[in-house]
Amino acid sequence: MHYRGILFDLDGTLLKTADDLGAALNAVLRHYDLPQVGQDAYTEQASNGAKALLELGFGEQLKNHNFDKLRGHFLDYYLNNIANHTQYYDEVAETLTFLNHQDLPWGIVTNKPEDLTTALLRHFPLLENCHVVVGGDTVGVAKPDPKPMYFALDKLALQPQQCLYVGDARRDIQAGRNAGMTTVAARYGYIGHDDDIDSWQADFQINRFDELLKLLKFAATS
Repeated sequence: MHYRGILFDLDGTLLKTADDLGAALNAVLRHYDLPQVGQDAYTEQASNGAKALLELGFGEQLKNHNFDKLRGHFLDYYLNNIANHTQYYDEVAETLTFLNHQDLPWGIVTNKPEDLTTALLRHFPLLENCHVVVGGDTVGVAKPDPKPMYFALDKLALQPQQCLYVGDARRDIQAGRNAGMTTVAARYGYIGHDDDIDSWQADFQINRFDELLKLLKFAATS
């Protein structure tokens, strides 16, 4: 198959965002004099959004609080500290720059709210200047619904079978499959210790970002 474009998840696929998300969670927990959550624990939930992180930190005590207030506190802190620790995964910047030189269009489809996505990408101009960015609320539904994928494909003027989708969560692979795309599971991302990646039924799995070049029929850049 000659692929003519590629779409990516964001958190856990292009960017290591867990430490900034974990910092936001721990800021909320400190406010309520509750124990901090360690890096290993919050990293597993980093792709699952504010709700999953707050459930992790508050546990049974979550029902004793106003969730909307907690979520607002979490998001305010995160927005104001959104790229203190966030960085590219290995080989992401180099590989995407190579794809740009090959004139291969690519974009981002994430469940992160559009306003947070926009704020984060301002710190990463290479990502900000991609061909399309779709947030979790851009089209009114989020992955695994295929509508965000169709929206992105339309912007790229591609058919599903012409495009790869790469992500590190089951919902990413489900969304890509639901849209009729070729799917790639990023094994290096935010994979929980209980996750059975093989059961996701991705078409391909990668351990390093630059392994995508083999799927795209490009020679390795290094």
